[in-house]
Amino acid sequence: MDSNHQSNYKLSKTEKKFLRKQIKAKHTLLRHEGIETVSYATQSLVVANGGLGNGVSRNQLLPVLEKCGLVDALLMPPNKPYSFARYKTTEESKRAYVTLNGKEVVDDLGQKIILYLNFVEKVQWKELRPQALPPGLMVVEEIISSEEEKMLLESVDWTEDTDNQNSQKSLKHRRVKHFGYEFHYENNNVDKDKPLSGGLPDICDSFLEKWLREGYIKHKPDQMTINQYEPGQGIPAHIDTHSAFEDEIVSLSLGSEIVMDFKHPDGIAVPVMLPRRSLLVMTGESRYLWTHGITCRKFDTVQASESLKSGIITSDVGDLTLSKRGLRTSFTFRKVRQTPCNCSYPLVCDSQRKETPPSFPESDKEASRLEQEYVHQVYEEIAGHFSSTRHTPWPHIVEFLKALPSGSIVADIGCGNGKYLGINKELYMIGGDRSQNLVDICRERQFQAFVCDALAVPVRSGSCDACISIAVIHHFATAERRVAALQEIVRLLRPGGKALIYVWAMEQEYNKQKSKYLRGNRNSQGKKEEMNSDTSVQRSLVEQMPDMGSQDSPFSVPRINDSQEGGCNSRQVSNSKLPVHVNRTSFYSQDVLVPWHLKGNPDKGKPVEPFGPIGSQDPSPVFHRYYHVFREGELEAACRTVNDVRILQSYYDQGNWCVILQKA
Repeated sequence: MDSNHQSNYKLSKTEKKFLRKQIKAKHTLLRHEGIETVSYATQSLVVANGGLGNGVSRNQLLPVLEKCGLVDALLMPPNKPYSFARYKTTEESKRAYVTLNGKEVVDDLGQKIILYLNFVEKVQWKELRPQALPPGLMVVEEIISSEEEKMLLESVDWTEDTDNQNSQKSLKHRRVKHFGYEFHYENNNVDKDKPLSGGLPDICDSFLEKWLREGYIKHKPDQMTINQYEPGQGIPAHIDTHSAFEDEIVSLSLGSEIVMDFKHPDGIAVPVMLPRRSLLVMTGESRYLWTHGITCRKFDTVQASESLKSGIITSDVGDLTLSKRGLRTSFTFRKVRQTPCNCSYPLVCDSQRKETPPSFPESDKEASRLEQEYVHQVYEEIAGHFSSTRHTPWPHIVEFLKALPSGSIVADIGCGNGKYLGINKELYMIGGDRSQNLVDICRERQFQAFVCDALAVPVRSGSCDACISIAVIHHFATAERRVAALQEIVRLLRPGGKALIYVWAMEQEYNKQKSKYLRGNRNSQGKKEEMNSDTSVQRSLVEQMPDMGSQDSPFSVPRINDSQEGGCNSRQVSNSKLPVHVNRTSFYSQDVLVPWHLKGNPDKGKPVEPFGPIGSQDPSPVFHRYYHVFREGELEAACRTVNDVRILQSYYDQGNWCVILQKA
């Protein structure tokens, strides 16, 4: 390889491409995992592109590796696009290095993947995951026979009229039928005054009576939801509303196994295997405090050994492989609650919580009050923690500022901790923010900043050559107030002056690419999770996103979890409660409350806890910030309503809609 490297001009185009790919694989491993490859032969190899994360299973890779010698160990970390192989001897690993480098293999989807191998000194991978199921969770295997499974599946008629009383619907991620009561995914609740005719199907009676006798359930269910999941489909993380249903919620898995993800509000994630014909029983903490959901994917990472059928997917990377999903149907049974919930989790219980989420504002006065409580006060309290997560500037914003002429006067409206105020030393930059504590941080950094309202900036009209507004306008609660904020920015500009505006996008998946906000969702609590926690992930391009440093909210207050095909309405229903968004998931409503899980003690003032902290065992308060996430084209449309403005450029940048406008 050294001689080839010294005379690269003699290499063919294919050989040069291979060399580049191999070097890139080495650098990627070092950059992301801190694992350094070596130039000399060892017993151990890292196999780039040969990982569970890019669809290569243990059953596919191991036979390929074994053609070159005896494989002592094959470690396949979950969700990673590489694996580690340790051969019995160095001679065997050298043979694999020469033979398999650049070799094509076919993944589980039938796509060709090229392997790139490098030597490593040692192979090790330690991950920490809880070794117990969430309290109150139980998985009962083979709860029914294969004949009973067939009978239940055949009893479901998906060809029925979608307007029938059983309320059949085709959701974006699955097909669903409701019996007894319709389950409303916009708030994880039912309308107790509108039962569906017919009740539960008679075919379920014998099973429910048996489960009652055997103690799996205490109440005979009167509500059932049947979901059909094709491979690649799932359901967002959620908690069924406390006040809606009694303690136990049980779900029968038919047709195919699945991995369901459970997550505690402190961030602990537990993937649980639900085998075919098994019964999932959620009671107590697992029902009331942990979110549960199914990730949309066509393969699950599972144990390779035959011994484990149900329970936690462990972190033993020497025993992980991929399992292709099949068509799965779930029968979920609930008992509608007729009295308030008196569970042991009052701080997250909608029956016991003293304060309720705010309603969508119907007037400018209500909007102002909402912003005061769920934007201004929150930033005042989280300023220190928020600032610690905002340090790396976004490239496109830096590019805009550095392209401005030397000596330009620039206003950063909503400057936060002043991250952009010192980017270009050739500019005269001033910053304004509604938070006194954030402005104090700017001043400590020797930046020129003042407290102001973005609707009334104390700067003379036409005095700025440019303005930036980064992740600010989405905090205004009505369309009129958002337009007013744009008008105020334009007022500050001189004729010909430019403004750059960023707002959070509802479309967190665009052009078939997930934003880094969604890609930051990690199930593993191991090595990679620690690397990507509050500090590392916050260095990415999504720093200005609202939930860095926060955790998934377990609140069972109204939260839109799913939408019907065709998307969500852009307007909330009058008097409706604002849904609480689950962090690191797609948006299903444009107007949401986004949780911020405060780390450490607030620097100043007494914490404002809109809904209180998550669980008595978690001393960190959870704050909720109001956001209006913008649909594609909405920001441009709002800009066009402002006089004397033309849009120079509009683009999408890692989960944000952005415009550059110019004052005529």
